Amino acid sequence: MKYLVTRNNHPVNVLRGFDSIFDSFWNDGWGSDVLSASLPAVDIAEKDDAYVLEAELPGMDEKNISVNVENHVLRISSHVVEGKADEQKEENKYLIRERQERFFDRSFTLPENVDEENISAQFRKGILVLTIPKSEVAKPRKIDVKIA
Repeated sequence: MKYLVTRNNHPVNVLRGFDSIFDSFWNDGWGSDVLSASLPAVDIAEKDDAYVLEAELPGMDEKNISVNVENHVLRISSHVVEGKADEQKEENKYLIRERQERFFDRSFTLPENVDEENISAQFRKGILVLTIPKSEVAKPRKIDVKIA
């Protein structure tokens, strides 16, 4: 993962300390599902000809997922409003209302050796797979050494 770097969306570094305090609070068991719902788990692998990024997006629909690349930054985001259609019905009296608006935004700095124009995406069974091909110049090639 030395090539793809997670971008810090906080404009001020002081917020990192606050994040670590709240992260430890949420990860103690209480409310850990709330935190994981807002940030998808991501795996990044390097192959000879491409990088492969896999993101877990359970319960998401491909129409709610946005993938953009700008200035060597890959951004994955989503915004889902659950249960809004039912709110218009007056006969619904909710006793518990836990389904609500969900969103996330993750950014990754891409290395210089990628072909941004040919990034492909597949979404199946809650897993987003992005294949980020390496540019032709970056691919390793073998040079034959001739003895003179």
